[in-house]
Amino acid sequence: MFNLFKSDPSKKLQKAYEAKLEQAMQSQRNGDIRRYSELSAEADVIYKQLQALKAE
Repeated sequence: MFNLFKSDPSKKLQKAYEAKLEQAMQSQRNGDIRRYSELSAEADVIYKQLQALKAE
């Protein structure tokens, strides 16, 4: 009953993951490949955290 009021950490990670991918895409479109690579790596770390959370 009280789980209704708890926040879902996977939703927060999913939003952060999607935001990083969006930022990476914008960097790639602007020609900043180095920043694109950095943001993609950060998104990959978030994705791995998300997968670990879902596996639990």
